[in-house]
Order: sequence, then structure tokens, then C-alpha cells
Amino acid sequence: MALGRRVFAGCAICAAIGVATREAGAQPAAARRTILQSTEVPGTDMVTHLVMVEFPANGGNPRHTHPGITTGLVLEGELQLTIDGMPAANLKPGDSLLIPNARPHVEQAGGAGCKVAVSFTVEKGKPLASPA
Repeated sequence: MALGRRVFAGCAICAAIGVATREAGAQPAAARRTILQSTEVPGTDMVTHLVMVEFPANGGNPRHTHPGITTGLVLEGELQLTIDGMPAANLKPGDSLLIPNARPHVEQAGGAGCKVAVSFTVEKGKPLASPA
């Protein structure tokens, strides 16, 4: 009887781990940001970061903000950008984007992933992104 309980407990633990793994895997993978260059804006407390943002297939970033103006150019793949108060934009290579200061938005890549060159002009010492 003790062996039966151990086997049952082992199966229950494996099932719980499988469910937790499936649920965690259900969320889209986040984009990876690589800072290529940072330059202080003379006479201000601002800095401009040139960043390569790479989204995996069907990956995205949940609703967030940036502490400054964000501009970008889609280099590869497709990206759906939804900025609060504006209709969703479906962007393809060669399309540019502009996100106003501190405006909440969501990004979602297409099935092939996406690569975007982005310029963040933000206050020094603040994170590039914060949850919204």
C-alpha cells in the first residue's frame, strides 16, 4: 500500500509540474534588447540609446511604457504595435514607429519573429521600460 501511495504522489507531482510548465510556456516569449550605443544629450539630463530589439516567433512584450520618446525602424519580420488611444499598427520591414513619452503600448511579433532598430531618448538613470 505504501508503494501505491508513493507512485500516486509521484504522478501527482509530475502532473503539477507539467501543468505549471505548460501554463508558463503559454505566454509569448519577450523580446531581447541589445544596447548598441548610448550618447548623452548635451545640456540635458537625457541620454539616447540605439538598441536592437529582437522578437522570437510570436513573441511580444506585455503592456509597458518608456520614460521618453521612442522611434524605430522594422528591419525584419512583422510587428503589431498597439499604443493606448491609437489603432493597432501592423508594421513590416521598412516601416517606422514613434511612441510618445510614457504612452502605454504592447508589441507582438509575427510567426517569423521580428527585428527592430530602436532609438530611446530617455532620462538618465531611468530604466528603458516599466510595466504599465
